[in-house]
Order: sequence, then structure tokens, then C-alpha cells
Amino acid sequence: MRVILFGATGMVGRGVLRECLLDPGIETVLCVGRRAIGTSDAKVREIVTEDLTDLTGVEGDLRGFDAGFYCLGVSSAGMREEEYQRITYDLTISVAERLSRINPGMTFVYVSGAGTDSTERGRSMWARVKGRTENALLRMPFRAAYMFRPGVIRALHGIRSRSRVYRVLYAVLFPFVVLVATAAPNSITTTERVGRAMIRVARDGAPTRILGTREINRLAR
Repeated sequence: MRVILFGATGMVGRGVLRECLLDPGIETVLCVGRRAIGTSDAKVREIVTEDLTDLTGVEGDLRGFDAGFYCLGVSSAGMREEEYQRITYDLTISVAERLSRINPGMTFVYVSGAGTDSTERGRSMWARVKGRTENALLRMPFRAAYMFRPGVIRALHGIRSRSRVYRVLYAVLFPFVVLVATAAPNSITTTERVGRAMIRVARDGAPTRILGTREINRLAR
């Protein structure tokens, strides 16, 4: 299987990349982003570009892939809806429309979030925008598209969030996270499980197109 990965420098993306490199069934991972990933592996290819909204110049390099894993995203904290939509909706849809056109047999997996609003009419700005993004992706002519809605994600194998706020929160709340993971294992997932589950749905599909933490953990087993 040949995979395109967007967002490989983020916490979730690094976890997905790790699992792709460990999986013997994955032949190539093309990482597309604004920064180099700093990983040397025979499976890895990279496209580093400042403008992800226009991939015309590298379109030929994006052909012939079986799966697209989209792990790009930002926190909505302090952002106006127009700004958040530009990054969360406009950029994602621009990338996905191009991939669906040149790789119609591709399975596309989008990392969304628990609480996403599929009605697009709720009070929460980020949930509306995420819901709008999911709905647009589900209408695209991919072979299949899956929306991952994890809640709390525990970073493993030395992976850390690039956000200082998240790193501090994680350090403070780590004992609580471990306790909850033990008492209620389906309320928390990990970077490892997210990566494994994404590979699983790309390879074998899943019963539903919107997958929460429980389903992610089950697929990762």
C-alpha cells in the first residue's frame, strides 16, 4: 500500500508515520507539509511546500497512492470563525478535491475530533466547522472516506505535541490520564492506536464512516 500523509510533524501525524514505517504492508509514505519531518527511512518521500493550497506543481508526485491520511489541524482557541475555517475547511477541502480527482481509488482518512457537529448548526464554532469539513469529505468521490473523532489522545514512544500549552497540560494531567485509561479504556486512545486504526481502515474498511475513540481502539487491536 502507498500512503500520502499530511501533517507528519504534528503529534498525531508523527504517531501515524511511526506505524506506517513499522507496517510491512506499506511500501511508500509520501509526507506533505510545510516543514521537513527529520526522519530518514527508505520508505519515506517528502514534499515540503509553504503553500499547501496550491499543489499544482507537484501534482504528478501525488498520483498512484492508495490511501490519504490527513492529520493537519490547529486549535480554535483565540481564532475567529473565518480564520479557523480557512485552515480547517478551505485547506482540507482543497487538498482532498485534488487527491480525489487524481486518485479516485484512494481511501481518505481525516482526523477530526470528538464532539464534531454533523448538523453544522450548533453553538460551538469549531464543532460546526469540523462538521462542515467532514460532510464535504464524505460527499467526495473517493473509494471510501472515514472520519476519525478521537477524544483524548495519549502520546507514546517519545512523541510530543508541538503546542507548548498542550505539553504543559499533558504533564500536569498525566496521572489522571493514566487513571482514566485504566478505568475506562475506551475514553482515551493513543498515537499508536490512531495510526494502526488508520492503516486498518485504509486496508480493510470499517462498518461505519465516522469512528469515535471506542471504534478506533477496536480497529487498532
